[in-house]
Amino acid sequence: MTAVLFETLRRRRVPDKRRDSLGTLGIAAAVIVGGVAVIALCAPWVTPADPAVVDFSNTYRPSGAGALLGTDGSGRDILSRLIDGARTSLLGPTLVVLISAALGTALALTAAMSGGWVDRGLSRLFDVGFAFPGLLLAILAVSVLSPGFTTAVLALSVSYIPFVARIVRSVAIGELTLPYVTALVTLGQSRWRIATRHLLRAVLPTALAQSTICFGYALVDLAALSYLGLGVQPPDSDWGLMVAEGQRGLIQGYWEEALFAGAALVVIVTCVSLLGDRIADRVSLNGERR
Repeated sequence: MTAVLFETLRRRRVPDKRRDSLGTLGIAAAVIVGGVAVIALCAPWVTPADPAVVDFSNTYRPSGAGALLGTDGSGRDILSRLIDGARTSLLGPTLVVLISAALGTALALTAAMSGGWVDRGLSRLFDVGFAFPGLLLAILAVSVLSPGFTTAVLALSVSYIPFVARIVRSVAIGELTLPYVTALVTLGQSRWRIATRHLLRAVLPTALAQSTICFGYALVDLAALSYLGLGVQPPDSDWGLMVAEGQRGLIQGYWEEALFAGAALVVIVTCVSLLGDRIADRVSLNGERR
């Protein structure tokens, strides 16, 4: 019995570093995403050339000293457009996950704390949200309103709320069964004070993990909207828009624009998805330890 107790205390005192870290792949993914984010923030100062300058005498120039990745069908520097396009390509998903996480968490806590018909009504509303794919809802909103970055971001934000709210609600309901909540109620604290001061802190890691995973999906959806001409509009730079514009070059054998923009999307989505999985694993492990 003493040996078992000693081993339990030792494990609590010396946590498993492999479980507490993101792992090599997770750290590498975080470094890549962070590096691209820094480049996007510094885009106006690090682009080799003006990404919007059109020069029809310099179209489809091959990679070289004057244009490291070549030029597109309008003579614009591809590397400069990739760097400049990183701003909208990363800003859009960031806004989507921030809006959906804030509203989804608020609705989830409201449902969990209220219970009864409020919880049932919000849960059915979340189910209805799952019935409509985010991309389809965004296409409908953009068609009814007007094509553009803002409309696409707002439409996707609404469609992503159920993805955050559903999982946060389940965590919140489980948290409400813990003894400390009963103790706080016994001490006279209101349920909404408990929700804002204690329950919110408990569900934030789960909301963060889910939002990180949703970031990759939002990035793909926004790129698809730009590809269809419903998101970012020319002459602005965007990776999805660059893939669409690069199709004309593919027919003529100039693959650089579409390939590099597509590769940027694949790399960032892969890294963010991997990072989200690592964060979700840590959240689940911490939940088991509790």
